[in-house]
Amino acid sequence: MSMTIHVDVVSAEGHLFSGQGEMVYAPAVMGEIGIAPRHTPLVTRLKAGEVRVDPGQGKEMEHFYVSGGMIEVQPHVVTVLADTAVRAADLDEAAAQEAKRRAEDALANRTADIELAKAQAELNEAMAQLRAIDRLRKTKR
Repeated sequence: MSMTIHVDVVSAEGHLFSGQGEMVYAPAVMGEIGIAPRHTPLVTRLKAGEVRVDPGQGKEMEHFYVSGGMIEVQPHVVTVLADTAVRAADLDEAAAQEAKRRAEDALANRTADIELAKAQAELNEAMAQLRAIDRLRKTKR
């Protein structure tokens, strides 16, 4: 039997996932991190992107989109505290494309620094959603 780690994915909207995994991959601010059972304790910020939980034993990987937040790692527990979290399969590609287009328009027509920062954040979030959708598509093939 392989070692596993307990994983919880939680957002302001509610509890999204609770289960066991052999590996967890998350988009930390300084780069993607991989977490295995007995990982050294860690707390770090997450950027918008995809959290993946590999349950092992030939089961299909769980994919989640997070807009940011925090991840807490303990030797036998990983907790993802996301600002917003959605199962990657539930992402709306058309809505993400539209958000990307609006953000690009706002960047092109900006009138204030605050609008620039907001438009850049919205563009980053839309691009992260589209990357999660694309990665999920590739894994289903």
